[in-house]
Amino acid sequence: MTRFRKRSLPAHLLAATLLAAPIALGPMMSEPAHAWRIVYDPTNHAQNILQAARALEQINNQITQLQNQTQMLMNQARNLASLPYSSLAELQASVQRTQQLLTEAQRIAHDVADIERAFTDQYGTAAASGDFDAMVGNARERWENSVAGFEDALRVQAGVVGNIEGARSQMQALVARSQGATGALQAAQAGNQLLALQSSQIADLTAAIAASNRAQALEAARVASAEAQARENLNRFLDYGSGYRPTTVRMFSN
Repeated sequence: MTRFRKRSLPAHLLAATLLAAPIALGPMMSEPAHAWRIVYDPTNHAQNILQAARALEQINNQITQLQNQTQMLMNQARNLASLPYSSLAELQASVQRTQQLLTEAQRIAHDVADIERAFTDQYGTAAASGDFDAMVGNARERWENSVAGFEDALRVQAGVVGNIEGARSQMQALVARSQGATGALQAAQAGNQLLALQSSQIADLTAAIAASNRAQALEAARVASAEAQARENLNRFLDYGSGYRPTTVRMFSN
């Protein structure tokens, strides 16, 4: 029967194995137990990018809203800006000049009480009353009233014509301001001043018409009163009193 014997390693091989073991185990033992491992997750990365994009979009929307609000406030400020021009003083001065001409009317003024008093004393039935000298005096008064009325009408018309140049310059300035208005308030104020200018022109026209009609009315009243006075004068001339009475006349003295 054959026996097998355990063969032992040579001594130099055993020594080399023991020396190499610590070297091979050294790196494995030197790594810390809490070391991190980097793991890439594509799904999580895509979600993070999507969230960042949404956040950026929200920020852009907020910026746009702030810009719109700023623009709205600027527009409101322009709309509320007042027009740096006013023609009210010039328009009031023009109307006052015309009104002053009307108040300077000679003799019978634009006053109801004065007109009633004058017609009671000089016109109508008053023209055919009194003695001959009184009727002549009233006729002269009526003629002077008519002449003064025509003069006053011419003065008012001259004043109205003088206001035309001022109205033209004011209209030009207001139209320029209206076209250059930066907001609704300035445009509205310019439009209101244009309406005021139109009102002042209407006032001038009214004054001219009133003065002209006053002169024509005084002349018509003078003519009517003259006719009444002429009839009265004729009646007095044709009034022979009690008629002819024969009397004894001596042609030759004894």
